Amino acid sequence: MHTVSGGEVAGILVAVFWAILVSFLAVALARLAQTLRATTKLVADVTDQAVPLLADASAAVRSAQTQIERVDAIASDVQEVTSNASALSTTVASTFGGPLVKVAAFGYGVRRAVSGRKEDAPARAPRRTVIVGRTVPGARREKRTRGKKG
Repeated sequence: MHTVSGGEVAGILVAVFWAILVSFLAVALARLAQTLRATTKLVADVTDQAVPLLADASAAVRSAQTQIERVDAIASDVQEVTSNASALSTTVASTFGGPLVKVAAFGYGVRRAVSGRKEDAPARAPRRTVIVGRTVPGARREKRTRGKKG
């Protein structure tokens, strides 16, 4: 029989420790490899799905840019039409405004002159006015209306 010395026990303990350490490292590396494979597959799947999505997004952005350019062109046309309408209304107002005011003033003067001649014409028979069930002679009515005007 062989007796085990203290140095041999220490060597066996070191060997067992290293064996356990290597086993843990092997398990950790195996799990790390599995995680890396899963990550690689996930990145490949995301890439396969992202590329068409990016292409669609790029097409959408190009379409939006085209629509923005169209709206910009329409807005500039509307602004031009607005300025033309403003210029036209200013021109019409300056061209016809003065003469129309003069025609209106002339018409007012003619009406006033014609109505003044009617007052000089012979008076018609006075009309009677009924106020709350009683008749007021024409002479009294004229006094009342003249009093209200003055």
